[in-house]
Amino acid sequence: MRSRVVPAVAGVSLLVAAAVIAALWLGGSGPRPSGPKAAATQPGRAASAASAAPAASAAGSLRASPSPSPSPSSSGPGQPQDPLGTAAASYLAGRTGTVLAAVSDLRTGQTWYLGRGQPQAEASVVKLDVLETLLAEQGRSGTGLSATDQELAGQMIEDSDNDAATSLWDQVGGASGIRSFNTAAGLTGTTPSSCVNCPGFPWPGWGLSTTTPADQLALLRTLVEPNSALTATERSYALSLMENVTPDQRWGVSGGVPAQATVALKNGWLPLDSAGVDWQINSVGWISGHGRDYLMAVLSTGNPTEQYGIDTISQLAAMVWNGLA
Repeated sequence: MRSRVVPAVAGVSLLVAAAVIAALWLGGSGPRPSGPKAAATQPGRAASAASAAPAASAAGSLRASPSPSPSPSSSGPGQPQDPLGTAAASYLAGRTGTVLAAVSDLRTGQTWYLGRGQPQAEASVVKLDVLETLLAEQGRSGTGLSATDQELAGQMIEDSDNDAATSLWDQVGGASGIRSFNTAAGLTGTTPSSCVNCPGFPWPGWGLSTTTPADQLALLRTLVEPNSALTATERSYALSLMENVTPDQRWGVSGGVPAQATVALKNGWLPLDSAGVDWQINSVGWISGHGRDYLMAVLSTGNPTEQYGIDTISQLAAMVWNGLA
């Protein structure tokens, strides 16, 4: 979130301190390094969508990811080894917290899962769901995004701005609008939060929406494969925002990926307690280049610090990148 967005929280001194710290981090609040960003191709503008759109692995209607199942220990002849196999499981066994992960290789159609557990809080990765819902709704109306919508969408994805996310959350109809889009997209394990100002929770309540890695792969797939929900122009626009997140948010699924590869991601970070010792850290995205083309989604909860969770996901991502070589 841009540094100008700092939620005000009243209360006793201990709660004030905790809420201010958390508000600074939920959507990326706090100072952000300045730097150039590539111009996003806006829906309805003259720039060519074809030049920005990724190569689709398959044409067809929108579909959900397969249900999670234990990853096989090995792959068939000519198929990549499981990047979430024994080495990844061993690494995570030594880390604090609960990690759920999924990887889908767009070259082969293989999908692997790691970890079992209940759906986890989305934190700011819910902003990708908000963006796709917005694009789908505006596409159906035939109006396209207004200049204001485009500004808010850029702030929400590139800077992870919370105020922009709340504005667009309300605009798409809140939980009801998100739920409707998710149903059409085939998501089965995502529950949008029923409140934005939730009792006893000082941060935007949309961050408490819950999801699964399988559902996050389904959302990502709507951006890299032709489908009935989003046009090629809309998909290219969304990816362009994700490829140009502010520099200090380029972590997570980009871990270990060389600069020459394409990475379109959205991260989320949220302290789940006032003491700041239980962090939800998430990262989802599309990675392509150097002979690889895959989607990755990681949700992690129970992290003792924000950086701890970032390190866990970034190291896991590096193992996946190397494993898909």
